[in-house]
Amino acid sequence: PKMKEEHCLHTALLCLGVLCYSHGLASERLSHTRPSLHGHHEKGKEGQVLHRSKRGWVWNQFFVIEEYTGPDPVLVGRLHSDIDSGDGNIKYILSGEGAGIIFVIDDKSGNIHATKTLDREERAQYTLTAQAVDRNTNRPLEPPSEFIVKVQDINDNPPEFLHENYHANVPERSNVGTSVIQVTASDADDPTYGNSAKLVYSILEGQPYFSVEAQTGIIRTALPNMDREAKEEYHVVIQAKDMGGHMGGLSGTTKVTITLTDVNDNPPKFPQSVYQMSVSEAAVPGEEVGRVKAKDPDIGENGLVAYSIIDGDGMDMFEITTDYETQEGVVKLKKTLDYETKKSYSLKVEAANVHIDPKFISNGPFKDTVTVKIAVEDADEPPVFLKPSYIFEVQENAASGTVVGKVHAKDPDAANSAIRYSIDRHTDLERYFVINAEDGNIKTVKALDREEMAWHNISVFAVEVHKQHQEAKVPVAIKVVDVNDNAPKFAAAYEAFVCENARSNQQFITISADDKDDSANGPRFIFSLPPEIIHNPNFTLRDNRDNTASVLVRREGFSRQKQDLYLLPIVISDGGVPPLSSTNTLTIRVCGCSSDGTVQSCNAEAYVLNAGLSTGALIAILACIVILLVIVVLFVTLKRQKKEPLIVFEEEDVRENIITYDDEGGGEEDTEAFDIATLQNPDGINGFIPRKDIKPEYQYLPRPGLRPAPNSVDVDDFINTRIQEADNDPTAPPYDSIQIYGYEGRGSVAGSLSSLESATTDSDLDYDYLQNWGPRFKKLADLYGSKDTFDDDS
Repeated sequence: PKMKEEHCLHTALLCLGVLCYSHGLASERLSHTRPSLHGHHEKGKEGQVLHRSKRGWVWNQFFVIEEYTGPDPVLVGRLHSDIDSGDGNIKYILSGEGAGIIFVIDDKSGNIHATKTLDREERAQYTLTAQAVDRNTNRPLEPPSEFIVKVQDINDNPPEFLHENYHANVPERSNVGTSVIQVTASDADDPTYGNSAKLVYSILEGQPYFSVEAQTGIIRTALPNMDREAKEEYHVVIQAKDMGGHMGGLSGTTKVTITLTDVNDNPPKFPQSVYQMSVSEAAVPGEEVGRVKAKDPDIGENGLVAYSIIDGDGMDMFEITTDYETQEGVVKLKKTLDYETKKSYSLKVEAANVHIDPKFISNGPFKDTVTVKIAVEDADEPPVFLKPSYIFEVQENAASGTVVGKVHAKDPDAANSAIRYSIDRHTDLERYFVINAEDGNIKTVKALDREEMAWHNISVFAVEVHKQHQEAKVPVAIKVVDVNDNAPKFAAAYEAFVCENARSNQQFITISADDKDDSANGPRFIFSLPPEIIHNPNFTLRDNRDNTASVLVRREGFSRQKQDLYLLPIVISDGGVPPLSSTNTLTIRVCGCSSDGTVQSCNAEAYVLNAGLSTGALIAILACIVILLVIVVLFVTLKRQKKEPLIVFEEEDVRENIITYDDEGGGEEDTEAFDIATLQNPDGINGFIPRKDIKPEYQYLPRPGLRPAPNSVDVDDFINTRIQEADNDPTAPPYDSIQIYGYEGRGSVAGSLSSLESATTDSDLDYDYLQNWGPRFKKLADLYGSKDTFDDDS
């Protein structure tokens, strides 16, 4: 069928082209007119009269059909001039867009042919220029003239959509005809010629849910009450066809994915009517008991559910919150439970949508209720004190064993186990109290002092006798009640000053008192003088009745020379029951004062000196004495520092620098100092030292380049030379061997003093006298006196 359709299309196009060509030839024949021979005369360069003839050819626009695939070039049109007599002397020339490449002209007949297949969508028209010239001279016979060749459209381009796939959303349960999306296609064919670009839209897939407007491409809903919860996504195929949708038109398609968006059209529903839960009576408030969940098929904010308790006997004991992540209602404990009091509770829980759409209010109500039954489980509870805290009072200084108070706890369980009590010793480190383990009576262990600690805060434990792990704790505050056991005292260490020129009844100090006891046993304080000095001739006391007292001068004319210090005893009593009192001594100094009462000096010696010299003179004298003392001290110090180094040096010289004189001299030839050169071996200068202690296996030759020891007194060079010779001598014995040095040198006038070789040399000395020296020289006599014996034996 496809091949047949293409064959029919080619045949129709060929017929259409023949008709257009015939119409063009007819128009050309009808429109040709002969040029007028009458024209304007103009003079040329050489007086030649030129005839400006009127344009002599006329034609219409040329048309050529696109996509022509015939074997021969298609004839576009024919050019002909009125001056062309048919003798072949006129030559037609074509120039412009596509001339010579796409369009060619027969220079004799003026026929124009298209040599290539044209595509209107690439180029819709071409502008060309034609001119008639003399064939022999190429002289223009007429001015050039432009004409247009238009490419005539055929339906060769199918419609194309802007997008291959579209995505659109529409709320569920939308009314029929609700606009979803508009799709648009375009056709590259000429919209001004025929129906090649006239498009019509239709729906191929997606019925009966959606429809499309044929002219605009708007997709609309076609069914009412489409439910997202039933089907959320739809796939629609839209077709655009040209030629007004008629047979033979070309078409294009696109896919549209339409998603139904959610609306709140479903109320929440509990999957069951009753929930069973349980909780231990030992649970603490805030602990989770259980969860309920109402299902809502809607999504997003349309599916949000809030939970609340609307009824039940457990409304005061429990609460419910919403977990928005899981959409569950969380039942929590609100208050402490007691299994012995109530064993079960019932709640009525409601689940309601948070956001309700007024359009679907008729689908309501958007809420649901469920019953929650909670059973309380028995638990082994710790003892419970009858009070959350205890406050007791005890007087200070109470005797040991005084009862302070009693605490009481009980076992809340049905077993009602016996309770034992104890004090947390971390709260009573000094062990002031003790508790009776059976009845909970708290007693003192030693006397308490309120002034040391007014409150004692301890903790008492209560445990079950048979279940030591069940323990309760309660705070106990013990107040130490004050007893008047502290007498009042001066509030400070007072020291008063009275002027020598003080007037009678003049006040010179105000005193106050302090009491460590509580205010009930302290103020008001009463000040008085002891009865034995109540008629004191010097001072008197006045109680100001505000816990203070003033001391006044009773007489005039005090003198520091006679008495510069007075001690005034004052009795202070408190307001306690019974009252306590104490005697405090006030120190009063007599001072010299100026006329306005300003104290200047309280020293008796300063007063005596003042009779002869003024204060400024005394200060100047003292300053001079101090300066002289400083100068003397500096002088002595510097002198001692100069002498100390010499003394120390002499002491160190005597104590540490010991000089030893043990040089005996070098004999009769010693004219200067001891010359160490006499110890040097003359043969050692030549680099060879004979050895007498061993017999060498071969003669040792000195190493070349060995520096001989100089004939000097440089001991360091001498020793280094001998060490180097010993290191390089292969016949030298080990370092730990005994070496014998028997060579004494040459040139001594006295000769050799050694006796090592005396036994082998001839000597005229007679050593027989050694036999007469006694037993102490017997050994020496045997050594030197045996010569004759040896000779006789030989």
